[in-house]
Amino acid sequence: MIEVEKTVQTTPESVWRVLADGWLYPLWVVGASRVREVDDTWPEPGSRIHHSVGLWPAVINDETEMLECVPGSRVELNAKAWPGGEARVTISLEAQGAGTRVRMREDVTGGPARLVPKLVRAPALVWRNRESLRRLAWLAERRG
Repeated sequence: MIEVEKTVQTTPESVWRVLADGWLYPLWVVGASRVREVDDTWPEPGSRIHHSVGLWPAVINDETEMLECVPGSRVELNAKAWPGGEARVTISLEAQGAGTRVRMREDVTGGPARLVPKLVRAPALVWRNRESLRRLAWLAERRG
C-alpha cells in the first residue's frame, strides 16, 4: 500500500462530513470529474458513488463502492477507473490536538494498472493522494 497523510486544521467530525457526502467526491478526489448519482445509503457498506473520470469529452463512467465504514474515523473503498483498473483506498481520521490527522492508503487491486511495477506507480499515487488530501483539507476547514 502507498500511504500519505496530512494534518487538517479542523475536527474529525468536519472532515467526516466531507467524506460522508458523496456529492462532494469530485471536489477533492483528483481525477474524478463529476458525480452522476450517489446511492441513498451512502456511506454504508455496499453503497456506491457513480462518478466519471477524465476530462470532457473523454470521460469514463464508473463507480466507487464503500467496502467498510466506521462513521467518524475510517472508510475503505473500492475505486474503479476502467479500463485502467481498480484500487483499494483506506482513509482514516485521528484527532490530533485541535486538528485531525488524515491518513490515505491506496494501491491497485485489479486491471492493467497492476502490470505497472510499484516502483513506477508509487510516485504518481503519492502525488495524486497528497493533492487529494490538500483538497479534502480545504473543504473540511472551510465547512467546519
